[in-house]
Amino acid sequence: MAAKKSTAKKLTRFEKARVLGARAIQLSMGAKPMEHKEIEKFIKNSKSLDPIDIATLELELGILPLDVRPKE
Repeated sequence: MAAKKSTAKKLTRFEKARVLGARAIQLSMGAKPMEHKEIEKFIKNSKSLDPIDIATLELELGILPLDVRPKE
């Protein structure tokens, strides 16, 4: 049995768009943003609570609760 490969590759622009879109929809439908001091600071200081901005920040911080699995 082959061992699973675990690589931390950079997301393609298509994967990034798909992940950000999925998370932004979750946020716009009422999901709470992930708890992190940077996100709380962003929400507190931001005049506009755009779900895409919050999802982008979650992705940049590496706390996004979505995984990308490549086809094998």
